[in-house]
Amino acid sequence: MKKNIALLSAAVFFSACGAPGSHSAAQTDDSPNHKISTQVLNYESGGQRCQSFAAFDSSWKEPHPVVLVLPEWWGLNDYPRSRARQLAGQGYFALAVDLYGAGKTTENPEEAGRLAKPFYGDTALVKQRLLAALQALRTLPQADANQVGIVGYCFGGSMGLLAAKMQLPVRGVVSIHGGLKGTAGPTNIPILVCQGGADQFVGPADVSAWRKTMDSLGVAYTFNTYPGATHAFSNPASTETGKRLHLPIEYNAAADRASWQAMLTFFKQHLR
Repeated sequence: MKKNIALLSAAVFFSACGAPGSHSAAQTDDSPNHKISTQVLNYESGGQRCQSFAAFDSSWKEPHPVVLVLPEWWGLNDYPRSRARQLAGQGYFALAVDLYGAGKTTENPEEAGRLAKPFYGDTALVKQRLLAALQALRTLPQADANQVGIVGYCFGGSMGLLAAKMQLPVRGVVSIHGGLKGTAGPTNIPILVCQGGADQFVGPADVSAWRKTMDSLGVAYTFNTYPGATHAFSNPASTETGKRLHLPIEYNAAADRASWQAMLTFFKQHLR
């Protein structure tokens, strides 16, 4: 347990997710209003091959607004892929981004910490990866690369907030149970933060410091807190992961639904 806590401190926060999975191109998933197709989007970023996961309605004749889904520190496993499919069902072109490259995923907290660490210390790397994903989107006729939002979970939430801080060409950023340290800064990009009120890895001091900085800079943001929700509250695998690793995280269905609806409302406002 002490070893795990040390890892969490080094990586700013802990993110929980289900087991890594793989998906091939040309999968489809029928929903009431959409026929969802998925494909792997391959591109280069700084000499690293990235294998991001796209989900969209195969019947679209014109480009649709894009939402980038930034994963937890486990990498691009089944959880961000499932969120991408859900967003496609809402009418967005969704791209779950392979931040690590080479499709790397892990279930080991030590390895996850090693994979995530460079991104916390090198904003240029974050910028490089996200700009490469945005550029790759321009090759796809179903994606409107001029209308892009970001939703990030845990580690991905931190990366999304850094994208806003760096003024990347996106129209809105949503962080769901993301880390806050080091992410505050001047920006004109709208921000929605959804945090658990019982999050032991992003505590009241972190929240207060972040909000104080953003308020002092006059940044427009919305901050939603869900009482009783722990870190990683949106991931249905969190309860089992918390038990397995002896960590205070669990799924909270009410907070999951509320943050999802808040995100959809936010994107409806900022993505046309």
